[in-house]
Amino acid sequence: MPPGEQLAHPRPGPNLNEIAAELGVSAATVSNALSGKGRVSAELIERIRAKASEVGYVPSQAGRALRTGRTGVLGLVLPDISNPLFPQIAQAIEYAASTLGYGVLIADSRGETAMQTEAVNRLIEQDVDGIVIVPRRGTRIADIGCPVAVIDSPSTPGNTVAADHWQGGQAIVEHLAGLGHKNLLLIGNNPASNVQNDRIGGMKSRIPSDGKAEVLWIERREREWGKGCPLGLAGKVAEGFTAFAAVSDLHALRALTELHRAGIGVPEEASVTGFDDLLWASVVTPGLTTVRMDMPRIAEIAIGALACAIEADGPGISRPATGTVAAAETTKVPMQLVVRQTTAPAAGPTPETPTQIPGGKCLC
Repeated sequence: MPPGEQLAHPRPGPNLNEIAAELGVSAATVSNALSGKGRVSAELIERIRAKASEVGYVPSQAGRALRTGRTGVLGLVLPDISNPLFPQIAQAIEYAASTLGYGVLIADSRGETAMQTEAVNRLIEQDVDGIVIVPRRGTRIADIGCPVAVIDSPSTPGNTVAADHWQGGQAIVEHLAGLGHKNLLLIGNNPASNVQNDRIGGMKSRIPSDGKAEVLWIERREREWGKGCPLGLAGKVAEGFTAFAAVSDLHALRALTELHRAGIGVPEEASVTGFDDLLWASVVTPGLTTVRMDMPRIAEIAIGALACAIEADGPGISRPATGTVAAAETTKVPMQLVVRQTTAPAAGPTPETPTQIPGGKCLC
């Protein structure tokens, strides 16, 4: 260091006392307003938070942990971050958590049960207050030692909240049946997935009485024919199938591509539907008919239930009888049908076109 030059020390950031002095309130009032606790008017909360944002106040997590025994941080375990659905889920969870004053640490289980367990253990080592888990398909979450909210499927034991995947499947087939489709190929990926089974179960429950449905599981086909093999959809069209309902937009895109390469027009000769309404579903050509999850609502319910479980799991408070899995009053959130250009009336008579049968009667 050159002679006469002194080591510069960063100026400490503003603290609660400084904010309190500027606004003429107590430090306790500032703390309550920023944490959402205590009795502070909405007008004063807005003023305090605006001032904290203006001066760049950042709460000390270490100090908070010492005072409350909590870190103000939640964990989020996702099954596969490379799947474009899960970043959307992460964004919704982070936003819902931030509105309650929590930060979020994200871990990826990479679709493996052992990695899921490892991810949970790593987050617990980071002293998170609770964990949101979107489980690897077919796994159930036991007591992990801290409050947990599970987002899987309403049929999953121990589930906190989820989209109503069964109802979403029903909405898809009701739409296709309304267009006159009777022979449907339902495209799933893995039969061990609770979510996929519920979606396909909902679809099957709405197949017309004079129609038929066949399920194609992609992973089973790929075990026999190799990864990325054709799904044989052109052959299914030749057999009389007029609609292909996939359990995800990714699989619907695979179906669209295969039909296009086979020279089969969508939706003129075959209709295709997906699930989840991924970001690109509206920009592919033709635009994909699908069903959308209300992820902001699901995240809000999950985080709210987890926050309640964290409060109930605090020092000196006995653990709820249900264990550490957060329970919510609303356990399933309806899905919304989004109709675009990949679905159209089936070739031949539709429900809107009366069909003559022997005896002069009319099926209307």
